[in-house]
Amino acid sequence: MAHLFSSFKIRDISFKNRIFVSPMCEYSSIDGFANDWHLVHLGSRAVGGASLVITEATAVSPEGRITPEDLGIWKDEHISQLKRITDFIKLQQAIPGIQLAHAGRKASRTSPWKGGGLLDETTGGWQILAPSALPFYPHENSPASLDPEGIKKVVADFKAATNRALKAGFEVIEIHGAHGYLLNEFMSPLSNTRTDNYGGSFENRIRLLLEIVEVVRADWPQGYPLFVRLSCSDWMEGGWTIDDSVALVNILKDKGVDLIDCSSGGTAHNASIPAAPGYQVPFSEAIRSRTGITTGAVGIIVTPAQANEIISSGKADFVLLARELLRDPYFPLRAAKELGQDVAWPLQYERAKR
Repeated sequence: MAHLFSSFKIRDISFKNRIFVSPMCEYSSIDGFANDWHLVHLGSRAVGGASLVITEATAVSPEGRITPEDLGIWKDEHISQLKRITDFIKLQQAIPGIQLAHAGRKASRTSPWKGGGLLDETTGGWQILAPSALPFYPHENSPASLDPEGIKKVVADFKAATNRALKAGFEVIEIHGAHGYLLNEFMSPLSNTRTDNYGGSFENRIRLLLEIVEVVRADWPQGYPLFVRLSCSDWMEGGWTIDDSVALVNILKDKGVDLIDCSSGGTAHNASIPAAPGYQVPFSEAIRSRTGITTGAVGIIVTPAQANEIISSGKADFVLLARELLRDPYFPLRAAKELGQDVAWPLQYERAKR
């Protein structure tokens, strides 16, 4: 059997193959609510054979949204529409996952097809928050630096979102600590110049993430996996490095984190990132080999042979696909055929299998 189609168990959850749907922002919500677009988008990837389907970055608070159109889980009213989606995903023998996120200083923007510009409070935006009063782009207004009460609220928001995620039927949570969003901003010395207990030393800069991991893990069932997405490098001199990531992961392992989703970049607008097929796989390989934790590789993984080689060579335990699954929601079924694996298709599609 091809390694890409071997099963893998984390805690009490069994994944039928090593292909995960990576979180992909859809910017298609009103007031944070999931709708038919999300059902079709996420549901079709479950029909297509992925073993885990993760929602887009789902805001734990209104101010934590990237755009006004972001998916949310900051109020109980969001639960029922999300449960409609998780119920459907489970019917396809896939696992529903949710990525919990706070956009930090990259919040309050227009959606990409509207230009991605910063919104202010007169144009439908809101006060953006960050560890330090440093804007992402130098020409933009500075965010407000979170005070101690604001930090406590962020932790409480992640805790409340965890309990809503459980009621909505999710079985995996991923905490978004990457791509220059709030938790990544606290970790990186490029965006965190605080002088209190949340800034300065490595131990202080990772403090908020650890506090969130602790409250999430405490409320999340012991049989359900907890993932963390990391930007393993800022790709900037003086920024966060792979060595920092390894040190952090060795701590996260003891806090009940089960998998590291290994991405990179997003903290600095002027970083030079050598994007190419599989360019982030070395991060997954390094973290896996140096910490022993389960890892996922992401970033321009586009062919079945490439995905299978990543797994079979031990560079990662899972691959997370994004753009390739936008191009082809049925990539896992196609990959199985190309790799000579006989996998179950939805009964409704059986007549097209051969």
